[in-house]
Amino acid sequence: MSVMTLFRLWFIMIFLFLPFIAGGRMNDPAPRGERISIFNAATGRVDEVEKVIKTDAQWKKILTPEQYQITRLKGTERPEKGICELPKTPGTYQCVCCGTDLFSVETKFESGTGWPSFYQPVSDLNIKEHQDDSHGMFRTEVLCSRCGAHLGHVFDDGPKPTGKRYCINSVALKFVALLAEAAARAASEKATFAAGCFWGVEESFRTLKGVISTRVGYTGGRTKNPSYRDVCSHTTGHAEAVEVTFDPSIISYSQLLEVFWKIHDPTQGDRQGPDTGSQYRSAIFYHSKEQESLALESMKKLQASGRLRGKITTRIESAPEFYQAEEYHQQYIKKGRGPGCEIK
Repeated sequence: MSVMTLFRLWFIMIFLFLPFIAGGRMNDPAPRGERISIFNAATGRVDEVEKVIKTDAQWKKILTPEQYQITRLKGTERPEKGICELPKTPGTYQCVCCGTDLFSVETKFESGTGWPSFYQPVSDLNIKEHQDDSHGMFRTEVLCSRCGAHLGHVFDDGPKPTGKRYCINSVALKFVALLAEAAARAASEKATFAAGCFWGVEESFRTLKGVISTRVGYTGGRTKNPSYRDVCSHTTGHAEAVEVTFDPSIISYSQLLEVFWKIHDPTQGDRQGPDTGSQYRSAIFYHSKEQESLALESMKKLQASGRLRGKITTRIESAPEFYQAEEYHQQYIKKGRGPGCEIK
């Protein structure tokens, strides 16, 4: 065998096995974005979130042509088209592009202009304004603070107490009823699972009937407010995890446990498939004594079933502080960014 042939074989082997040599770490698909403060109307708290930045192609994929024309290209819908009837339930109008809370139903009024009008936003944090001298006029444009979507304009001819009229395009808004959401969350419970790469794990739970919401993040480690890069360094002790908020009247914690055991191999220790390291460990973080008891019972039952070739390594621990992961990790698969790492 020639020296050149040996060199080619060596190069091919390095190329094929490099992901395993590197520990199976996922490439960070986006840098840590700028974080801003946004008011959450449902909780009444100010949250630190990443700005939402997408390419034109990405916006076109998730918006209708009209939504794209108005929010991204600063268009204006025809008057009367977007009257935006006043809902009969309490709620909030959110940005159609990123879901940021913008205006409350309680601040909406009939201005007679043909466009939805509000006398104030839910918070000055959630919108930004700048002078617009296009079309030979001098106006104040209103934008979403988080994604920069064009919403409309604000004028000084509104009612008390502000004297402002936020004239907004209806297609830039989506209505969310807070009453129904608040009632559902009041009766909800939380469950936290770690089962390898959190992209696929979140998708497995997010689509279940009875699951109200999911978010991915980091838990079970030592470092406060870790980033994805911090966790990937394998020095923080965190696991990639999914926090599931669910309605126990529709889906039980035991049913969630059944899904947890099915979507990964709990015998692999600090890894799942090619992803290696403690961040990919199998773990159940319980939020109550009842959850702890059910988790231990289900693990014992699975081990005794003979379905697994090895011993279960899943850790069952009390849920510590959960740090939400960067925005681009949230509902990653739903956004169409790629397949998950689920082990079947």
